[in-house]
Amino acid sequence: MADVIEYYREEKGGHPASLSPDYRSTIARSPRQPLVSVPHTLTEVTGPTGVWDQLMGPAVMDLTKQHKAEPLGQRIIVSGRVLDENGRPVPNTVVEVWQANAAGRYIHKNDQWNAPLDPNFTGAGHVVTDDQGRYRFITIKPGAYPWKNHFNAWRPEHIHFSLLGPAFATRLVTQMYFPGDPLIAIDPICQAIPEAAVQRLVSRFDIETTEDHYALGYIFDIVLRGRHATPMEA
Repeated sequence: MADVIEYYREEKGGHPASLSPDYRSTIARSPRQPLVSVPHTLTEVTGPTGVWDQLMGPAVMDLTKQHKAEPLGQRIIVSGRVLDENGRPVPNTVVEVWQANAAGRYIHKNDQWNAPLDPNFTGAGHVVTDDQGRYRFITIKPGAYPWKNHFNAWRPEHIHFSLLGPAFATRLVTQMYFPGDPLIAIDPICQAIPEAAVQRLVSRFDIETTEDHYALGYIFDIVLRGRHATPMEA
């Protein structure tokens, strides 16, 4: 007898609205006219499944080993699984990350706030999930940083995630936050998400993943759709 697959309708309000006025950049970029459906062609629905390594090069899972010396800051291990709405693993998914350094600064020409750069930390990596949908990164816990959304606005500590499935058109983007961060409650990006869904973006500290005298461990599972879907574009 074939397995019964339960389908969940997407939870209403699970993802952030395209227009969230308190998150000011959405005012300029949110659609003003009804959306137009553009049919997908073969180019959009097919892609380099199984050859991501050939396109991107070897996996970059240890962001602390990319330069001549160790970066400054708290070393952490971030791992988890990519899952579908029924809790099944999603293998062969590209998981990319990018983040600020321990002082809350990116290596980018537009990031010029008064925080030090770390010559030994670039803050970008990528891996492909295994047969069980698992991924793992070693990195540095990012710092909070100011942004120009409003007076005295600070982003919570976070890591950006981008996922690519069987084709380039399947790209999804989200963010991972850390438990206990007081800035989450007052961050306009987080508050653009329904309260019940915000916790899906918060990682879980895990002592089993933590390595003695080396790094703290955090678990962040990503659910692609369904009633427990991870909010995207968050």
